[in-house]
Formats: sequence, C-alpha cells, structure tokens
Amino acid sequence: MSSFNDFGLSPAMLTNLAHLGFETPTEIQAKAIRPGLSGRDVIAMAKTGSGKTAAFGISLVERLNPKLFAVQALVLCPTRELADQVAKAVRELARARENIKVLTLCGGVPIGPQIGSLSHGAHVVVGTPGRIQDHLRKQTLSLGRLKTVVLDEADRMLDMGFQEAMEDILSQTPPARQTLMFSATWPDAIRDLSRQYQKDPLDIRAQEGGGDNPDIEELFYEVSPSSRTDAVVALLSERQPESCIVFCTTKQHCDELATELGDRGFSALALHGDLEQKDRDSVLVRFGNQSCSILVATDVAARGLDIKSLPLVVNAEPARDPEVHTHRIGRTGRAGEQGHAITFCTPAQGHKISRIEAERGRSVVWGDTEALLANPIRPVAPAMSTLCIAAGRKDKLRPGDVLGALTGEAGIAGSAVGKIDLFDHQCFVAVEKSLAAKALSRLESGRVKGRKMRVRYA
Repeated sequence: MSSFNDFGLSPAMLTNLAHLGFETPTEIQAKAIRPGLSGRDVIAMAKTGSGKTAAFGISLVERLNPKLFAVQALVLCPTRELADQVAKAVRELARARENIKVLTLCGGVPIGPQIGSLSHGAHVVVGTPGRIQDHLRKQTLSLGRLKTVVLDEADRMLDMGFQEAMEDILSQTPPARQTLMFSATWPDAIRDLSRQYQKDPLDIRAQEGGGDNPDIEELFYEVSPSSRTDAVVALLSERQPESCIVFCTTKQHCDELATELGDRGFSALALHGDLEQKDRDSVLVRFGNQSCSILVATDVAARGLDIKSLPLVVNAEPARDPEVHTHRIGRTGRAGEQGHAITFCTPAQGHKISRIEAERGRSVVWGDTEALLANPIRPVAPAMSTLCIAAGRKDKLRPGDVLGALTGEAGIAGSAVGKIDLFDHQCFVAVEKSLAAKALSRLESGRVKGRKMRVRYA
C-alpha cells in the first residue's frame, strides 16, 4: 500500500496532509499525484467520492511559485457548488505554502467584486466555464503565465453544453501548459477533447468511489404514477432520516414534491438550476446545518455538493442511466458509514432498472410496496432553525463575533449554537429550534460586534 511519503512531496505538504487527516492515498491519488508532480498530462476516470480533488490539488499546489503573483493554475468545474468545494480543498492544501491566493470565479453573482479581486492577483483560479469566458472577454483574467489546467468532471461539463466554452478557454492558454482531465465516464467527446488539447496523456482508471459499495443498502419499490408521492412520504415516515436527498428528474417535479412534502408536515426544500444564487446558498446552508431534513434535488446535486454523513438517498424516479444512478446513491455510505438508497419505479420505467441490473450483472432487491404504503405519516422535525444576519465578510464580520453575541448578550449556551456560514454580505447561524425565537429576539434588540444588525429567520 502506498504512502504520501512515496511521492517526494515537500515536508510542509506532508505535515499539512497529516494535519488535514490524510492517512493513506486513495487509488486515484496513488496513481495521479506522481505524474501530476512531473508535469505530465493526465486523463483520469474517477467517480464521486474517490478523492480526486486532492489527486490533482496536491500536485497543483506543489508546482506553484508563490513569488510569481500571476494565475498559474486554472480549475474548470461544471457547477458553482463543485467550484466552491474544490476552491475550499485547494486552500486547505495550500496551507503548506506561504501566501497562496485562491479565487473562485462563478456565475450567479455580480462580476464587479470578482474583477476587483482579480486586480490584486491570484495564484489559482477555480471557476465555471461561462464566467471564466466573461473575464477573458473583458481581459480581467490573464492566463499568459498559466502552468496547469484542470478539467474537473469534464463529462458533466460536456453534458451541460460547455464544450465550446471549454475549447475557447483552452485555446487561450499557453501551449506548454499541463492539462489534467478528470471524468467519471468516457464519452467520445471526452476522448476528442483529450486528443485535441493534451500531449501524450497518462490514462488512469480508478475503481474506488463508485459502482458497488458494500456500505450502501439498496432497495427498489415498484409504484403506480399516482402513488409515487405517497410512497416517498411513507418511506420518510418509516426511516425518519435526520438528513436525506430525494432526487427528481425535472425542476418542476422538484418544486411539486417539495411543496407536497411541506404540505404534509415535512421540512423540505427544492434545489435546481432555476434558483437564484442567494436562494441556492440559503437552501444548501439550511440543509447542511440541519435546519431542513430533506433536499429535493435534480441531478445538479448528484455531484460536487459538499454534504457529509448522509444516511439516506431516495430516487423518486429512476435516473436516466446507470452511471447517473451510481452518482446519486454515491452521496450516502461514505467514509465507512452505513448508507441507504431507495429507488421508486413505475412499471413503464422498468427498463431503466433492467439497465442497472445488466451493468451490475445481478438482480436488484425489491421491497414490499403495500407494506411500505401502510406506514402512518410521521414528519421528521429538524433539530435546528437558521437565523440570517444582514452582514458578512465584506462587513468584517467573523463567526466568533456571531457566537459571542449569541452566548453573551443573547444568553444562549454555546452548545445550542450550530454551524455558522459566512458569505460576503450575509451570515447564517443555526440555533437549536427551541431557542431560535429567543436568539432572534435578543439579536434584534442587542448588538453584534458593537453594531445593530438586521436579523431574520432564513
């Protein structure tokens, strides 16, 4: 079994990895770090949960020159959520080096502040193709000193129609750059992209992180179209998950199911591509801090979301193909924890389950639908409520200021305060549900960091 000591990493990086809890390299890390460090191009197949961010992030950080204050590495991601997650991981890895600046450039937020941040320089940029193109057009982003480009979840970017944007961006990078391409699947378009923009890439395939997972217990139920929602409600009532993602195929189905679950007393929020960024942030914050038990999502949430310890994944309807199904259920059963995945299927959708069986070479396990539907409705009550403070990073607000205001003037025990999420112009804080009204009242009448601030329920 390989060790991080085997790759010739700097002592500072090894110390940092130990501090971050990295013990033994995953399969993709063991195969990709050394060629990444040598500057070689890589095309790698790695599934969700395989540790691929560190697989490219470690070599990317090690190859940076901190004294050269120019963009030396660019990571392209399909969604804002994945870009945020990757940027956070790269920043953690970059603690091994001094004064490394990592910028996130994504759509859905004003471009002005991004231009301001770019004017002060950066070593690493992580972003979505559309917004990176915007900055290149405005000449607010220079890639002339670029050493490494990473295409993360390249197949997903192609699925989302970013092929032209990716090609346009790559055409504006130096010919001598290193190109690292990570993809969960191998469509022809990925191979074409590799042939056009990579030089003699090392072909890596990692099996860890996808496919059969012994830590996931899977069950399938056949339902009629009219009883699908009743079946989801019955399942949630039976399982009582603290946290659960319910996958739908369309945005409309997401909204309808989230509304129906809410009407029946469940704490559910919809997540899909039509949400404005501030609403998207609010939804993910409330789900992540246990103020909301159920996230009803399209496949935009199947990859990239940094959601830990998810005990249950529900497919309200089957995914479009076995690979997407694997990505969906891969959200549960992580880090050695037992996960559960339930899929509902109408008779007309049986062919999709047959494809899953053909891919796996064995039959799936079917549950008793009649027994499931007999469960009485028992909504799950979230443990926390979320308060939103109308100030953030740009107002010099820090998590400690919020915690201090709650445990000081507001008189709330520190153990009753949950996750604090800080954004540029707002801050979300989770408080035990029974104390949320008291916390809101005290914060409204008191001060945070010596100032009066507007506070509301998220």
